[in-house]
Amino acid sequence: MRSSIARRAAVFSSAAVLLLGPVHASAAPVEPASGKLPTELADAVRRDLKLTPDEYLKQSELSQELAEFARVARTQFPDVFAGAWLGESGTPIVALTDGAGKEAAQVAVEEAGFKVRDADRSEKSLHTQIETLSGWLDTQPPAVADLVRGVAVDIVNNGLVLRADDVNGLQLPDFMSGVRLAAPPVPEFPRAPAELEPVAQALPEDALLGGDGYGSFSGDVGLRCSLGFNGTDASGRAVNITAGHCDPNLQTAGTIDASEAFSLFPGGTGPRVATFAKTNLDMSDYAILRPDEHMAHRFENNGVRVPGAAPLEITGTADPVVGAPVCKSGMTTGFTCGVVVSVGQTVDVGGRTLADSFSTSMCALEGDSGGTIVTGTQALGISSASNVAQYRFCEVANAVSFVFGDSPELFATPINTVLAENPGLRVRTE
Repeated sequence: MRSSIARRAAVFSSAAVLLLGPVHASAAPVEPASGKLPTELADAVRRDLKLTPDEYLKQSELSQELAEFARVARTQFPDVFAGAWLGESGTPIVALTDGAGKEAAQVAVEEAGFKVRDADRSEKSLHTQIETLSGWLDTQPPAVADLVRGVAVDIVNNGLVLRADDVNGLQLPDFMSGVRLAAPPVPEFPRAPAELEPVAQALPEDALLGGDGYGSFSGDVGLRCSLGFNGTDASGRAVNITAGHCDPNLQTAGTIDASEAFSLFPGGTGPRVATFAKTNLDMSDYAILRPDEHMAHRFENNGVRVPGAAPLEITGTADPVVGAPVCKSGMTTGFTCGVVVSVGQTVDVGGRTLADSFSTSMCALEGDSGGTIVTGTQALGISSASNVAQYRFCEVANAVSFVFGDSPELFATPINTVLAENPGLRVRTE
């Protein structure tokens, strides 16, 4: 897929990547955070992050304080700001390089209670290197240029990460020496409707929450996906925000021919619950499900769960921050937790481009798409793509990734991006 100059420039937008392991529990006392986690989520936090629920909530809150600081710092100190992230033990770190304004920037960082780390290059200079790479790729033959699926800024190591289909066939120029190579996300493929046969038995009239499975149908195409965050549209009507690639026929969204969504349970599908009111795959990957009138009450809640388990109540929305602890809910792999490893990243996923996305160190498999990603009790993003989606079990994905020197990554569209693109759309918080 040979990209135009404009398209390739979009693919190489700014990004930040974390090349660290999971955040570890702090040895220092942690004040209890408000709110409780359901048992299944608390177990996942302890298992995957080695954090207590209170530590998880507190670090999630801290990541949002860091996100707000970084937004201001990029404007006030563009020549010296080199990134911000949560490091080991949840330590908030802001990197600064030498240049005009460093002294003032350092004072601001320390007054905010964050730790300063010296860096060789600013975020701005790393973005310039990305633009240089984009220009170089436009001079290469398709056989070389099409290997590249995305590039991101590695703020922790003050460098770049390149995503490529075949790293052995890619010879980079000298100015890209030291760049880390990583695997791109893997596109999901539709299932035949025969694998999603409806059954006569109907589901009980209970609530549908984020993470619950659903089947989508259009003509001879069917997909298994997970519900995202429940919300309301500009008119106050109930909706669910899920992944756009879960719509088997996105061109018909919002029409009388729109794809249909059915509840899932062991043995097949239950009654129809919604249709696709809007579907987007142009840089952002999301869809808005509009419940059928008699099903609307099932979406009138702010819960996220593993199917059949106690829910986590969503209290607001958040922005992704490198190093922040996160958890996802999906019909295939349930609750799993990790950390944000990249933000602002744009990558190719099969025939589509996922722009300004973030990725996490979590395993996600087919069927998890569209599900919820949270930090603390706040909505963070919609699951979109995984670099291990082709495997049936996370144990296999983890083992294979380790052999090849990589690790599972789940890519997502930020929920605040979806809300910004749809005025009046809200995530339910009660």
